[in-house]
Amino acid sequence: MAARPNPIPSVWARRQPEPDQPALSRAAIVREAIAVLDADGIEALSMRKLATRLNAGATSLYRHVATKDELMELAVDEVFGEMALPPADSPDWRAAATEAAEAFRTTALRHPWLSSVLGQAGLAYLGPNLASYGERLTAFFTAVGFPEPGRAIDTLISYVVGMSTTEAAWLTTVARAGESEADFIARLMPAAQQATAGYAHLTDAYPAAAALADPAELRNAKFSYGLEVVLDGLALRLPR
Repeated sequence: MAARPNPIPSVWARRQPEPDQPALSRAAIVREAIAVLDADGIEALSMRKLATRLNAGATSLYRHVATKDELMELAVDEVFGEMALPPADSPDWRAAATEAAEAFRTTALRHPWLSSVLGQAGLAYLGPNLASYGERLTAFFTAVGFPEPGRAIDTLISYVVGMSTTEAAWLTTVARAGESEADFIARLMPAAQQATAGYAHLTDAYPAAAALADPAELRNAKFSYGLEVVLDGLALRLPR
């Protein structure tokens, strides 16, 4: 009888092979893949390039990770292991939710490829770190008293992912320019002011002085403002 194909197209549904050389393991492959992703982005990652960086043959690499899609599942799960979450019995739910959101954003900006691939990483949610993250976040929102904790979580995470995707793309553009963020903004400012001439609401919303003085603080303030609005909305769903 012919062997049945793998019914679940995910790296988590396959048994991990034994290392065929001392320095090569799934963990080592994932660490190196994340280093490439962080430095050069998704387009720069390939199985051939990864094998070269690990001084391994492509055949050895494919024993541990069959495809680039599997590699992305593993990388996403590994990064989720870096995210801290508050305990389910935190006394101040808004402060705890803010802590969780900021931890997600910090991780997403440290790994600027993360947010853009979350919806494309196959069955990454089967990974141990991501599954644990979801379980702990659900325990927290349930303990707070949300009648539909899953929907509350989706609302919070959707906001963080959306903001982080835009912010990470911006910071990647700045990094490729080889300038500080303030210098990059200063160079763009004349063109931006000319393009928005006659649109006072745009210049009022993004004051040039604040952007040049401390662009990181301005980004933090924008994120915090939106997060407060999201939490205000979620608070309305709590039983009174």
